[in-house]
Amino acid sequence: MRLSMRERVALIAGPTASGKSDLAVRLALAVEGAGCPARIINADSAQVYRDLAVLSARPDAAEMQGVEHRLFGAWDGADACSAADWATAARREIAKAHEAGALPILVGGTGLYLRTLLEGIAPIPPIVAEVRAEVRALSVADAYAALEREDPARAVILNAGDSQRIARALEVVRSTGHPLGWWQERREGGIGDAVELHALVLLPDRDWLYERCDLRFARMMDGGAVEEVAALLVRGLSPELPVMRAIGVPEIAAWLEGRSSREDAIVHGQQATRRYAKRQYTWFRHQPPSGWPRIGQTGMEQDAQITRILRTLRLT
Repeated sequence: MRLSMRERVALIAGPTASGKSDLAVRLALAVEGAGCPARIINADSAQVYRDLAVLSARPDAAEMQGVEHRLFGAWDGADACSAADWATAARREIAKAHEAGALPILVGGTGLYLRTLLEGIAPIPPIVAEVRAEVRALSVADAYAALEREDPARAVILNAGDSQRIARALEVVRSTGHPLGWWQERREGGIGDAVELHALVLLPDRDWLYERCDLRFARMMDGGAVEEVAALLVRGLSPELPVMRAIGVPEIAAWLEGRSSREDAIVHGQQATRRYAKRQYTWFRHQPPSGWPRIGQTGMEQDAQITRILRTLRLT
């Protein structure tokens, strides 16, 4: 009798260009070869947008190899997908997979998405508009000085130049009367304690990873990325939307609008991709639980981990 996959979830995480999508498909095919259906669920904040098939390196039909993929291209770029939005959709897809007797396999590199799904989200009320406008009008230095007075615990752990996080922490304490840490202690909706998680983190050699980032972005320029950005510009979407700030969009837009050259667009896009990969690498190296195996890019390492997961799922 086939073992039920109810409450079991697999996770393949790591920085961009590390080979997560390919490994997730390999795991899914191995699971299906052992007699159990599998579904891959996207956990990448760029791949959720249907407008960014090329720039987000979303797997195509050939790369999916017949495995069901969910939440890829599920949002229109005009609609921002927050971590809470994604976590709600991911919980729904995980439940559907379990109902079908399938193993859900999360794959992605957006740490905030994964943390929100597993640990829940702080129930912070909407920020008062006047407070938000007041905070956003401050310089970074003034905002940080105010945070040191009003939420010193948060100020200590933030970089004094991190304008976005400083503003968020300050507007939360001013709007709600409680610091951000107080709200985070009251997280709700996380599934981490309700599932049996089989996680794997890809942390390949950095030089290999950065070379892949550069090569992939150059190929994107000839593979449809320019057309994607041009289509977004025609729509006149707000530059504050996540889809307009996704890696590659501002760089290619600058070229299309005559503010830079094509060569500059490639160089700057590659730089942005490497910087993002570096941040993800650091996050996945230190933030997830120590019990999540970290492996490199070699096929032997990956095969061994697939075998380990199948064994822990009792499919071998």
